[in-house]
Amino acid sequence: MSTTPPPPALSPYLTPAHRSLWEEADAVAADHIAARAARMEAAPRQVEREVADLMGRRGWFAVTVPAELGGMDAGHVAKTILIHRIARTSAAAAAILQATQIPVGAMLHFATDEQQHHWLPQVADGSLLLSIATTEPEAGGHIGGMQTTAERATDGNWVISGSKAHIGNAHLAGAHLVIARTADRGVSASRALTAFLVESDRKGVHLAAHRPGLGLHGFSAGRLHLDRVRAPDTHRIGEIGRGLDVAQSSSILYGRPNLAAISLGIHEAVTEITTAYLKNRPRYAGVLCDHPVVRDRIGDMQARVRAARVLAYQAVHLLDHGLPCDAELINAKYLGHTWAAQSAQDAMELHGAHALDADYPLQKLWRDIQHTYPPAGTGEVQRIRLADAALDDPIQWSTHFTPPPAPSPLGHAPA
Repeated sequence: MSTTPPPPALSPYLTPAHRSLWEEADAVAADHIAARAARMEAAPRQVEREVADLMGRRGWFAVTVPAELGGMDAGHVAKTILIHRIARTSAAAAAILQATQIPVGAMLHFATDEQQHHWLPQVADGSLLLSIATTEPEAGGHIGGMQTTAERATDGNWVISGSKAHIGNAHLAGAHLVIARTADRGVSASRALTAFLVESDRKGVHLAAHRPGLGLHGFSAGRLHLDRVRAPDTHRIGEIGRGLDVAQSSSILYGRPNLAAISLGIHEAVTEITTAYLKNRPRYAGVLCDHPVVRDRIGDMQARVRAARVLAYQAVHLLDHGLPCDAELINAKYLGHTWAAQSAQDAMELHGAHALDADYPLQKLWRDIQHTYPPAGTGEVQRIRLADAALDDPIQWSTHFTPPPAPSPLGHAPA
């Protein structure tokens, strides 16, 4: 994948430091991740660890973590740059990068100072990856139907039992942010759930063997079984009964823009590969892209990718400035995936049988884009949330927490 500077349409959202990070991400993708991406694709039953170590050493998992905790203190635009640019070369590597940042966001917003100073410096130096364990095998993303329980023991600590599924970085994480039911059934989910940070080596924590998915080969999205796992109350993240807030806020503020960035990287790769193919594929007295019907399809792909790019960056730019943007974050995820999936399907059709060649990258991109639809809410969920924003007055997580501190060297562009 070629290295390209930021397009002019992103100029309102990028500082000089953001542009330097863009170049750094492109260089790492070209020099270190491209070769590993080919290996990951060829070995879908293996969990990729070297890419995680590489990004961990660069501090990328802590891109939004304050400098006082060892992080980059760079904000959400910077996070989007890293995920987007890596996803152009390897969506699986970008998925590894983004998955730990979701529980990191939850820790930043709900953990105590003591908890943050204990856990987040380890994330910043790359020695610890986190996962978030919310989805369950039977309930899926229906948080109100959650069956995992946490019961208070006589010593004041907790005993957690249940199963979780589709956990990003499950086989890489040293600790899992587990959302569990702490109230009786019938109590509203808004008051029934609590979050706990559970180390992967605690007695009773069982991780199922890695199973490859349709795409994102090398990325681990596994299952976790908790059999009466004892967790000290000092590992409780946030107040008792606020687990739904922990899960929802991190999903909106981190999960959805992260997935928009992955979709964008895949979308750009699909568009570039397809355009290059059609410009060089002989047909009749010229090449395929000479034909109006083909140019029409290319134009539609260009319209989608350009719009998706602006949506993704505008949303996180607003977030970095503490402005209300929950709906924009949701919309960037929803339309980012929808448009990328449509372009990927168009690309498959424009390539004909050539697209089905296992050695040609297009079919991998088509498989990878399927993975950005379910997490952080399916398309139906996103549309319902957008309707809520129009018809009701939902909480604005983008303005709920303390405004970001003064800009760091990777700070925000002027408003």
